[in-house]
Amino acid sequence: MVTWTRPAVSDLRLIHDFIAQDSAFYAKKVVQDIRDKATRLDALPNIGRKVPEVDDPWIREAPIYSYRLIYQTEDGNIFILSVIHKRREVSGDDSVR
Repeated sequence: MVTWTRPAVSDLRLIHDFIAQDSAFYAKKVVQDIRDKATRLDALPNIGRKVPEVDDPWIREAPIYSYRLIYQTEDGNIFILSVIHKRREVSGDDSVR
């Protein structure tokens, strides 16, 4: 089961709002594609690579567009922790251990 954390939902909203400044259509498309990729993680949770900045084998990332979909696997569950730009490093502010 895929569960979105509050910080990740907030990230998604910020991404949408930023893209929507130029195109409402692409804002919706990008957000939907990110959500779809997160849903697919349920079937293949280990497809993403380990997050290099975090010393935890259960925290992984999946790339999509110019973003990093950061998630944690735990007891068969997937928790979406954050969605950040690829150029940004993961920090404590990203709600990742």
